[in-house]
Amino acid sequence: MKDIFGKALLDYHKGNYSDDIITSTNISDEDELPLPYLFRNYSNMPKLEQKALQLVKGTVLDVGCGSGSHSLYLQEKELQVKAIDISKGAVTVAKERGVKNVALASVLDESETFDTILLLMNGTGIFQEIAQVSKYLTHLKNLLNANGQILIDSSDIAYMYEDDDGGLWIDTNANYYGELDYFLSYKGEQELPMKWLYLDFNTLYTACKAVGLECDLIMEGDHFDYLAKLSLA
Repeated sequence: MKDIFGKALLDYHKGNYSDDIITSTNISDEDELPLPYLFRNYSNMPKLEQKALQLVKGTVLDVGCGSGSHSLYLQEKELQVKAIDISKGAVTVAKERGVKNVALASVLDESETFDTILLLMNGTGIFQEIAQVSKYLTHLKNLLNANGQILIDSSDIAYMYEDDDGGLWIDTNANYYGELDYFLSYKGEQELPMKWLYLDFNTLYTACKAVGLECDLIMEGDHFDYLAKLSLA
């Protein structure tokens, strides 16, 4: 990983904002990801994210913390938060913005236990592909304290496969339709392609049941997105 994402966050944080991140996938054209959005405060967050933050309790693990916006809000609520990200630049920015406990780490390397584990901005993305969902969910389950919860969001992207008549052109012989190749560039520099997973709620529900987790639908967003709460069965 070249950490293009981290470079962009650092530029914005240091006042060198001139370009936005460009994203695309194997099924979608290029789109802009505005850097100011990655530094939003609570009032500018989508209602689904706001709802997740309202539900947070106890000790918290913020997975994929980015610039630290969620962690900073929770710190203001006097919650004990540990933030992690695999982007070195993101970790630097989160620290400099005031996140007290932030580490450069993958969630699979985490061994502490928490009352709330937070995975937002398509939290299922880090699972990468359907074959790894069970591994990630099992690990997350092992990081939960008794009565703990995992708050995770994603989207059902079946709508991206609709034709003009409203039918779906999903190839049933291909991989799960939510498995995408994700491409990111910034100031003309290309990041290495990544695997990214969008998981529909029913598939997440089934996967949770298989590893001994309860899965409750908390909220649905405006565009096929949802927030789920996972807990020990």
